[in-house]
Amino acid sequence: MTAPHTGSCRCGAVRFEASAEPHHISYCHCGDCRRASGAPVSAFVGFLADQVALNGKSLKSYRNGPVERTFCGICGSPIAYTDKRLDNQIYFMLGAMDMPAYFRPTVHAHVREQLPFLHMPDALPRELKTSVPRPGEQRPGEQRPEEPRSDGIQS
Repeated sequence: MTAPHTGSCRCGAVRFEASAEPHHISYCHCGDCRRASGAPVSAFVGFLADQVALNGKSLKSYRNGPVERTFCGICGSPIAYTDKRLDNQIYFMLGAMDMPAYFRPTVHAHVREQLPFLHMPDALPRELKTSVPRPGEQRPGEQRPEEPRSDGIQS
């Protein structure tokens, strides 16, 4: 599918449109996303924020640390989240997209928190933590660049 990609809340008071293709589509199994969505797993479609128009006077938000989640103040539909650590990125709830079938997730995030009764037998990669690294985070299997030794000796 080609842009623009559109979506809305349940009542239509909040609408959004992305003028480019998403950079990330994933499932998230973390407890925070479960509480925000009310579902056992969430799915997100990520875009660059400067390529998105988000409109609606009823748009409300809730901040928890660096993460801000937006929702419709009329019908309560969850819309998106942003993270201060992820510059210029916005992640829309897959279910808020007008054509959700076009956005197939490519990875599972936070599988360490996946509910034990939830079985999703796909072949997608499974990340123990986030599927979108935040600045300063190390992913499993990655090595951080070595810090220069204070004694001047190179390793």
